[in-house]
Amino acid sequence: MSEESIEETPEEILIDENFVKQAYDRVYRELKKAIIGMDEIIKLTFISILSGGHILLEGMPGVGKTYLAQNFANSIGATFKRIQMTPDMLPADILGSYIYDQKEGTFKFRRGPIFANIILADEINRAPPKTQAALLEAMEERQVTIEGVTYKLPEPFLVIATQNPVELEGTYPLPEAQLSRFMMYLFIDYPTEEEELEILKLKLKTTKRVLTSQVISSRTILEMQKFLQTKVDVSEEILRYIKDIIMAIRRDSRVLFGCSPRESISLLLASKAHALINGRAYVVPDDVKAVAPFTLPHRVFLKPEVELGGVKPIDIITTALESVPSP
Repeated sequence: MSEESIEETPEEILIDENFVKQAYDRVYRELKKAIIGMDEIIKLTFISILSGGHILLEGMPGVGKTYLAQNFANSIGATFKRIQMTPDMLPADILGSYIYDQKEGTFKFRRGPIFANIILADEINRAPPKTQAALLEAMEERQVTIEGVTYKLPEPFLVIATQNPVELEGTYPLPEAQLSRFMMYLFIDYPTEEEELEILKLKLKTTKRVLTSQVISSRTILEMQKFLQTKVDVSEEILRYIKDIIMAIRRDSRVLFGCSPRESISLLLASKAHALINGRAYVVPDDVKAVAPFTLPHRVFLKPEVELGGVKPIDIITTALESVPSP
């Protein structure tokens, strides 16, 4: 199969660790045509969709959060919907609702924007809690229930929720239950001086937004997800290593609420995906260490007096990684 091929028949797809690495490399190279910097963010976004997780993306306005999500969807041939979250938004605005068809005299279900492969929930903390909660079933179960009827969501399915670290008046902080639904918490910082210059040079070439092209198919993503679930080897030592990290976090005296089993599973899946994009069908301790700073901190809640003292959740994760011996 040629590197340029993006539409494969079932007989042509033979997934192994080298295939996944090549697929990631193709997506990365395509995204770099439009996105300056963000190398780590691109890698972690691919890891998230490969392992079936969701992303909470934070950064100052104008750093490219929406641009990243749209171009990532383009590169994998996924349907993309952007939902601008506002204080007056209702759950039906996301999920959909039944409308009355006067011609036929029946109610028909009109699907909301949640029915897409990649959902960008822009400024999620501006929506009220009941609207934020409308995403919970979709993110966890890959389905929505309207009037007692359950509708399956498209696959693959990835929610990228964004929020700004400024202008917090009138916003609704995400509750712990919903924070736990996000596999990754990623922060997009300002570009470096060199990257800022490259952005300006790219803008000089065209007045239009530079958008990427499809280089792999969404069905290929599904096949790679299946390979991750069934074919990537994780030894007993690695499982115990992940368990020991989670237990070290829970036992830290500075922690009010530690990581739940959902976080253990997220760390495991993200570690498997990290191994795959590095061309391995087995997990090593370095895979766990590479993804832990992005999969665990937003699920750790500190005691108030500790937080006031300047300690951050990432400090707890760092302590755990340093104290737990690698197998």
